[in-house]
Amino acid sequence: MVTARVLPVGERGFLLEVAALADVLALHAALTTSRPEGIVDLVPAARTVLVHIDPRVIALSAARAWALGSVADAVAATRGEDAAVELAIVYDGADLSNTAALLGVDADELARRHTAARWTVAFTGFAPGFGYLVSDDWPFDVPRLASPRTKVPAGAVGLAAEFAGAYPRETPGGWRLIGTTDATLFDPAAQTPALLAPGTSVRFRPVAALGRGASAVQSGGTDAGTSASRTDAHSGIRVVEPGLLATLQDLGRPGAASLGVAGSGALDRGALRTANRLLGNPEGAAALEVTMGGLRAVAETDLWFAVTGAWGRVRLAGREVDPYEAHAWHTGDELHLDWFDRGARAYLAVRGGFDGRAALGSRSTDLLAGLGPAALRAGDRVGVGDAASVPIPVAPLAPWGAPHDDELVVELAPGPRADWFTPEALTTLYEALWTVSNAADRVGARLEGPELVRALTDELPSEGMVPGALQVPPSGRPTILLADGPVTGGYPVIAVVTAAALDLIAQARPGTRIRFRHARRTE
Repeated sequence: MVTARVLPVGERGFLLEVAALADVLALHAALTTSRPEGIVDLVPAARTVLVHIDPRVIALSAARAWALGSVADAVAATRGEDAAVELAIVYDGADLSNTAALLGVDADELARRHTAARWTVAFTGFAPGFGYLVSDDWPFDVPRLASPRTKVPAGAVGLAAEFAGAYPRETPGGWRLIGTTDATLFDPAAQTPALLAPGTSVRFRPVAALGRGASAVQSGGTDAGTSASRTDAHSGIRVVEPGLLATLQDLGRPGAASLGVAGSGALDRGALRTANRLLGNPEGAAALEVTMGGLRAVAETDLWFAVTGAWGRVRLAGREVDPYEAHAWHTGDELHLDWFDRGARAYLAVRGGFDGRAALGSRSTDLLAGLGPAALRAGDRVGVGDAASVPIPVAPLAPWGAPHDDELVVELAPGPRADWFTPEALTTLYEALWTVSNAADRVGARLEGPELVRALTDELPSEGMVPGALQVPPSGRPTILLADGPVTGGYPVIAVVTAAALDLIAQARPGTRIRFRHARRTE
């Protein structure tokens, strides 16, 4: 019988913690079978299943009651002889021989046992389509490399701890590489994007040579690494200078975390929604997210635009115009978003919304995962769509002002691993003044401040993560995970930034000071 402990993950989710990986597979299957409306994601991991909800559709208490009912229905997984995904493999990995020696066998024996094992995808993470494979036939516990590689080629097959896995795209990695496959592991255009989804059975078939080189293995399946302009949309804008970073963002791609795909999307969702409302667009239409300013762009057709979010001078054809208002942008005129004085991210929206190649239902750029269009470069052209649905409002929707980015007060909801820290660490979290470090991007914002001392120093098996999670690495200084952050992680989460406060974090620049307070309970 499967039993589970419920652990809070902010105000929009919870973990179901079970005793063993086999229980995770059984519980995930039971939850998937009876999944009600309002469950955004079910993310299996090493000992937990993350349940992430939309509170507009289902109350957290109702979701917990449903999940605990599913626990009662879960039966420990048994392995049958169902058809498996077969991956051709050449055992040519750079670490094959020394890994075999480390395990007390020769390279041929290690390869034979890897082939003979019947594998199951326990969970995904790290990168879209990266499956953590486990097998009852596999007796080895393989230590990771002491120094991870900065580049692991797409198609590399590796070992780490009890797991085997294959890299869908070129990424850094610390697994020991034993072979290469040419399988297309992730294709967001496919009906089933991830070849190795949780619960899938996998067999490796040794071959002397692959039909195509590892470099030909699917590495994102989108326009990642290419211009955002490769569309059939109507004429739009030409980028003269992108500034520090400019990407295409909408409200993201929720619901794919079990495939290893982060939600991504605009970090300041309120600013994106406001920009679109000012132009008569649906709130989720794609806009340009401009980090710290510096963008210059020329209209290639007559447009209407609005700028919201971070505060800085906005000049159209050399004339200063106000943010938070709709303005006509005539063909050939240059728009300049100067370097921002307040806040970190502004949103440039146009009537009709920007167009771009969609991946899994979203035009958002996820630079970590390589999904969506690449970050904008000088000379890129971005098309305009036809998303406008109502007339442009005759007056601004509400008063506006510059973001407050000197010192923020941010609410925290409970995290699943608060009990891994000393009582003094929990006091410190709320009493200290934290500072956003220079290590802040769309993946996460690392904070500078006192050390949060752990009461438990065990290694935490990977578990589901959400935007806003305060992960605490061995340094004791937390990182706030953001929209492009990993969907699973192995550092304990002490607390979770509330969904409403994430927009504040989006506008926090390096040097911004943060004080945390307990979130008010909503149920």
